[in-house]
Amino acid sequence: EKASAGGKTVSGPFNPCHSKIHVVFGGKAYSFLLLRAVSIIMDYSKLKGRPPCPFETIGVAVAFSPRLEAVLAEAKLLAEKFGARLLLIHIGERTQSNESTLNQIRERLGLDTDEIRVIWQEGDPVKALLKLCKDNLVDLLVLGVIRRENVLRHYLGSVARGISRAAKCSLLLLTEPKVGGTSFRKLVVSGVENPKTVHTMNTAVYFAKQLGCDDLTVVTELDQPGLAMVMADDSTAGQASLIKKQLTSDEADKVHTMVSRCCPDGIQITEKIIPGRPGYAIRQYAGESQADLLVINSPDVKYGLIDRIFTHDMEYILEDLPCSMLIVHSRLD
Repeated sequence: EKASAGGKTVSGPFNPCHSKIHVVFGGKAYSFLLLRAVSIIMDYSKLKGRPPCPFETIGVAVAFSPRLEAVLAEAKLLAEKFGARLLLIHIGERTQSNESTLNQIRERLGLDTDEIRVIWQEGDPVKALLKLCKDNLVDLLVLGVIRRENVLRHYLGSVARGISRAAKCSLLLLTEPKVGGTSFRKLVVSGVENPKTVHTMNTAVYFAKQLGCDDLTVVTELDQPGLAMVMADDSTAGQASLIKKQLTSDEADKVHTMVSRCCPDGIQITEKIIPGRPGYAIRQYAGESQADLLVINSPDVKYGLIDRIFTHDMEYILEDLPCSMLIVHSRLD
């Protein structure tokens, strides 16, 4: 509330949400804009090491599409289940028409204006959303997405894809949002060998517990090309079978060890090994098993053009989503 500057006392409320601080120096008054610097110091330091759950702040990417009401309805239900604050973010022009549309939807859904916050900002959609999520300590960002994108948009990258590759918070990509809410009853979790995976499993358990899910399967993919390389060309059929069996057993032991390190909190976890290319195999499994939600780790690095030409694990899933997807960012980096 008070600070010293050049022997003079500076008084008045200091709030990082305000943009100015007034200083008296040498009998003259000076005003400084401090909003950007303060928010970076405060928010970014709090992000480091922050666990992926619980979800205390849920952000929603507001796009004025025909599915907006369904996306907001889903976010409202999630905020109620998780006891989270709700932040609505629109990157684009703040027009009277858009504001009126949003207010009408809020009224229909019973969204209390005192309990939610709306941010309107112009700029690059991906960069602006990522920055606002950091500044506001968003734990989960909800986006409505299209199940399958055409080839042009695949290579150029859509907003959802750009955010999926670089977000520093977890993402919930909803493929078929419903005004009445999605029933997340069957969850499939990627059991890839990675330090992040145990955090992803714990987040999946947290999600399942809060939403009443009773079917959670951790799936590990056994890379067939890798398997073929291990088995030499001169291996007999019997030897090849033994090698495959041993590799499958080793993978099963690894996933069991990871599952034993997480906190199931009363949720029954099934472990499964499937053959196939990482990303592609689990996408097929989630579709065939009619999963409601596929849960994966966030990517370890930002993707470049080369990753979009030579398909990365997560790209196999993003190019044709089998269901809604939760990308868990553990903030280890």
